[in-house]
Amino acid sequence: MPTLAQLRRYAVGRSLFRPTTLIGAIERLGFVQADPIRAPARAQDLILRHRVKGYRAGDLESRYPKLPVEEDAFVNYGYLPRATAALMHPRTARHAWKVGDQARAAEVLAYIRERGTVHPAEVDAHFQHGTATNWFGGSSRVSTQLLDGMHYRGLVRVAGRQGGTRTYAVATHATGPDTDPEAGYDQLVDVVMNLYAPLATRPLRQLIGMLRYGVPQWRDDRVGAIARALKRYESAIVDGVTYHWPVGEDPTSRRWANKPDVRLLAPFDPVVWDRERFEHLWGWEYRFEAYTPAPKRIRGYYSLPLLWRDDVIGWANLSVVGGRLVPEIGYITAAPNDPSYGAALETELTRMSEFLGLATPRE
Repeated sequence: MPTLAQLRRYAVGRSLFRPTTLIGAIERLGFVQADPIRAPARAQDLILRHRVKGYRAGDLESRYPKLPVEEDAFVNYGYLPRATAALMHPRTARHAWKVGDQARAAEVLAYIRERGTVHPAEVDAHFQHGTATNWFGGSSRVSTQLLDGMHYRGLVRVAGRQGGTRTYAVATHATGPDTDPEAGYDQLVDVVMNLYAPLATRPLRQLIGMLRYGVPQWRDDRVGAIARALKRYESAIVDGVTYHWPVGEDPTSRRWANKPDVRLLAPFDPVVWDRERFEHLWGWEYRFEAYTPAPKRIRGYYSLPLLWRDDVIGWANLSVVGGRLVPEIGYITAAPNDPSYGAALETELTRMSEFLGLATPRE
């Protein structure tokens, strides 16, 4: 049975693997959560920079069109290997089209098939669909909402981005054969487990429930999927909590030993994504506060958990001023007394500057 210290090393070591190629990292992770906030870079870039050799902010977006990767719904929205995305299609949306939308979608699909790849502005200019209330309560173009719905249903895929805006092409997986629900569901749960292990029972159940976003057509098998997962994964009680992990992995192995490195992690990095596990492993509460009113924020708009070896000891808020990276570091208690910590933190901040493409070196 692993100790809590061994579980910490395991959680960090299995996720922060040796940097590899971009597609290699995405395939090993299985899913990379996306977020549009850039502070100082988008979450997907902050996640990949630790796991891809020589990664720079924006590399995923610029290289995406040539990668066997899809932007799609999963437990959240993000990037998946194409083979994984194919398991979720054809997807049956939870809500039927509004009156007229299915006919409009058919017309837009024919237009995209003729054009190859389209920008939403092209679709809007051609069809003049007008505007409508979106789910935020604001106003957006009907063409944009329609393309979102077509993408979710697997009629079109994201072909790339122009200035951050998704461009679309006809999806090929939409006409693929139906996947056996039980086998397909279990494969997707395995992706979740591979990404976030070790998982306590409650977060594992929660994540399987969140798969309804990616496969709403299989939601009736959720209870069965949970039962099968609890049966097939290895597990142990650690410090009063039952944790589960993939078969064949040993959380007590010395292979998970961590180097004396500092890592600034994205709020959605797999190491820290599970807030319940975070509090159990590291003994303090971390919250994503970008949508919290400024007066109520405790650690900052986009605080990045600060990992030292296998211990999350604080956080950092980063900004760029005059071409230089400006960090604001906070600690739960105090900076480590270890003499190697200061150099390790400086190395991480230098890596962050290089990742952001800042021309001026830190002083």
